[in-house]
Amino acid sequence: MTLQVRHLSKHYGSTPVFSNVSLDVAPGEFVAIVGESGAGKSTLLNCMAGLDTWDSGSVHLGGTDLGTLTNDQCALLRRKQVGFVFQAFHVLPHLDVFQNVALPFLLLGREDPDRVNALLHAVGLGDLGARLPQQLSGGQLQRVAIARALINDPVLIMGDEPTGNLDKKNTDVVFNIFQRLSKEFNQTMLIVTHDQEFAKKTHRIIEMEDGKIIK
Repeated sequence: MTLQVRHLSKHYGSTPVFSNVSLDVAPGEFVAIVGESGAGKSTLLNCMAGLDTWDSGSVHLGGTDLGTLTNDQCALLRRKQVGFVFQAFHVLPHLDVFQNVALPFLLLGREDPDRVNALLHAVGLGDLGARLPQQLSGGQLQRVAIARALINDPVLIMGDEPTGNLDKKNTDVVFNIFQRLSKEFNQTMLIVTHDQEFAKKTHRIIEMEDGKIIK
């Protein structure tokens, strides 16, 4: 199992964020987590990635129990095994497109310009590697983020509202890229989204309400 979560709970003070959450994501699955704002989706995603702490339960990612790792060990595991795509793109404005995609490699002391260029072509940005982020549209910036998420050939891609800042045209483009990754490359993906149309096209929907999985 790529991701295995058992009886996970988190509180802020006495207020529960989510309670007793258990779920599995199998290799090659494309899964959406949906629910209203405040349902606990994004915090749950952060905990499943080891970006946030939880109060009880367990998270196993690629067979590793995240609860047994130090912060540094968890960061290294994420860098090697997880790709992130966020609503806000998180590209670095002083780096060009090529450098932004290559950034995870740089953090690991690696270089592979051929892979960077291949990923840029795969997301339709093959001729834009030398451009700065401010020269791109929102849809293009999100494609940069997707290429960067793929650079280390991750076990799992996690997305937090990856189409939240996009219009319908660019939402369709981004979804088509995710769908191609799923079909052609058997990429495992777990996406938090408000977009029901996006969610309906994934393999499986996990619905949250008031911090609990209801479906």
